[in-house]
Amino acid sequence: MKAVLVFQGLSQFLPVQVSFSRLTFLTHSNHSDRVFRNHHRRFNHLASMVGSFDVGAVPFNPDGWGPPDSATPTTNLPSNVPFAPFSRSDKLGRIADWTRNFNNPTRSKNPSDAVFDFTNDDSFPASAADDASFRLVDGKPPPRPKFGPKWRFQQQRQLPQRRDEEVEAKKREQEKERARRDRLYHLNRSNPNAPRREAAVFKSSVDIQPEWNMRDQIPFSTFSKLSFTVPEPEDLQFCGALEYYDRTYDRITPKSDRRLERFKNRNFFKVTTTDDPVIRRLANEDKATVFATDTILSTLMCAPRSVYSWDIVVQRVGNKLFFDKRDGSQLDLLSVHETSQEPLPEAKDDINSAHSLSVEAAYINQNFSQQVLVRDGNKVTFDEPNPFANEGEEVASVAYRYRRWKLDNDMYLVARCEVQSVLDVNKQRSYLTLNALNEFDPKYSGVDWRQKLETQRGAVLATELKNNANKLAKWTAQALLASADMMKLGYVSRIHPRDHFNHVILTVVGYKPKDFAAQINLNPNNMWGIVKSIVDLCMKLDEGKYVLVKDPSKPQVRIYQVPADAFENDYVEEPLPEDEQAQPPAEGAEGGEATATTNDVVDANQIENQA
Repeated sequence: MKAVLVFQGLSQFLPVQVSFSRLTFLTHSNHSDRVFRNHHRRFNHLASMVGSFDVGAVPFNPDGWGPPDSATPTTNLPSNVPFAPFSRSDKLGRIADWTRNFNNPTRSKNPSDAVFDFTNDDSFPASAADDASFRLVDGKPPPRPKFGPKWRFQQQRQLPQRRDEEVEAKKREQEKERARRDRLYHLNRSNPNAPRREAAVFKSSVDIQPEWNMRDQIPFSTFSKLSFTVPEPEDLQFCGALEYYDRTYDRITPKSDRRLERFKNRNFFKVTTTDDPVIRRLANEDKATVFATDTILSTLMCAPRSVYSWDIVVQRVGNKLFFDKRDGSQLDLLSVHETSQEPLPEAKDDINSAHSLSVEAAYINQNFSQQVLVRDGNKVTFDEPNPFANEGEEVASVAYRYRRWKLDNDMYLVARCEVQSVLDVNKQRSYLTLNALNEFDPKYSGVDWRQKLETQRGAVLATELKNNANKLAKWTAQALLASADMMKLGYVSRIHPRDHFNHVILTVVGYKPKDFAAQINLNPNNMWGIVKSIVDLCMKLDEGKYVLVKDPSKPQVRIYQVPADAFENDYVEEPLPEDEQAQPPAEGAEGGEATATTNDVVDANQIENQA
């Protein structure tokens, strides 16, 4: 039943549909009598306002929903009321959607809206004209739901499907990358008898001759169980001069980087043990039994972390033992990505090959160690000058610290250790070692230093520890041997990934050697245990010359007995390409012995720069 109510205060009549059944329900509720009387009074008032009218007969359809198919002529129904039949399984959409625009031909119609869509019905001939004259007052878009996916009520239903396809594609790429890394990892690590990655890239560092006699082989697995404690060392001699460290480099960031300079006039010396005049004098004075350099000792101490092949010449003379580097050896070159799972290009002419990156890393370290100094002429000098430099020759800032450790009651070891700079902290002199990590192409490491160094420096260092574990361990061992108070690590990157001549310093970070050794799990007792076991093994050998070679394909070292004139016949036993051979000394140099000790790394860098 319908009634029209007039509300006071309104200027219009509002049609309101009133259901008597609702009022009847209210009268039968369990309210109090007062509430019942109020409802009854309102009902009587409403009934008095409603006039009498004929409801009409509503036909009954026993066969289904809605009116019957053929209504009788007596049916009193409103004319021109369309009816769209539907079943119970049909999905009902919006009954009244004022936001739809049917004038857009590109719009895809939703089938669920067709149930109540009468725009094309013939019973509404003037619907088009009415729609054209209709203007929606509220033009704001419908409010978005607070919960659930944002695309739920959007018109383009393909967006969620397309988004899912992109997610699935990314997942597939990640799975492929993970499977590839797992395959490389198991190939290099799981089977110790399988050829490792470096076997396909590098051969042995020295050609093993048929007449050489192998005396022993030591697997790396035995090194991890060794331990030996040495007392504090004593300083026998201090030589050279040091420049002060420039603290402004501690404030460098990737946004305020500095160009790496070139120091072609400063000479660097990497002299082997038996060519060192100070060690010769100490040997003649019977100051020790074993003699070596910090580079050779750090190579032995960190041997279990090495992947590339290396070799060390061992000479037993009387009761003394000398550890030397072979002429033309690449022991002074710095490896790059040695312990990485990503293989480097095998072609030597590639700027990202292992050999090219080693030469580049040595060039960067030399220049970095001199650039971060205060070059105002103020130096800290020691008892003796640089033992390898001629008078008036400009040399790099370096101090040689000859130290002696006690290995046994009648066995001492003397080693030449190096520090590159000095710094006054709280009126106390602190010695520093300076080294530089180099970034050549972010795609190999997966970490872009320019983006991660400021926000994720720990992640950058962790990546370098994974890819260059042996190199960082050797630097730490050298700092511990020299008793350096601080080791400075510089992060140097190429200006462009394809330009290996120009570099920039992105930042410099300082670490205490003992703390850094604990961080990278480098145990000093284990380091000295390895050295002590190799010394004991070599002391049991007969007098002569031997070579200690790291196997290129297996984690082990071998000891070969070689002729006394080995490695002294103009590299007949190990022919090398011209670009890898040690270059002759520069013309006009005086003093044969001192000139011959010039670092081979500088000569190799000059070859690279001239190329």
